Amino acid sequence: MVRIARIYEAPTQQDGWRVLVDRLWPRGVKKEKARLDEWMKEVAPSDDLRKWFAHKAERWAEFERRYRAELGTKKELIKILAAMEKKHGTITLLFGAKDSEHNQAVVLRNVLKAKA
Repeated sequence: MVRIARIYEAPTQQDGWRVLVDRLWPRGVKKEKARLDEWMKEVAPSDDLRKWFAHKAERWAEFERRYRAELGTKKELIKILAAMEKKHGTITLLFGAKDSEHNQAVVLRNVLKAKA
C-alpha cells in the first residue's frame, strides 16, 4: 500500500516506511521529529518544474503531465520505491506542500499504483 501524508503531521503506526519525496527540506521540521526512513529528493520534480508549478492548482494538469514525463526518466527510482512497498507492506510518501491534493506525492502514488 502506498499512502501520502504531509510531513508536518504526526507519524502514525500505519505509515510503514516513511519516505520524503521533496527536493528541499521542509521549513520548520526537525530531522529527529520527522521520523524518516528515507529521503529520496532525486525522485522529486526538477527545480524548474517545481518553480513553474508554484503549487498553483490551475497548473495541476500540466504539472502532472510534465512530472510524469520526468518520472519516465527515473525508472530505477520507481523500482526502488516499489521494492520498498513490497518489503515493508506500506510506504508513506511525505510532502511539505499545504495542498494535499495537488503535489508530487499524489502523482508519484498514482504512478506506483499503476505499476502494481
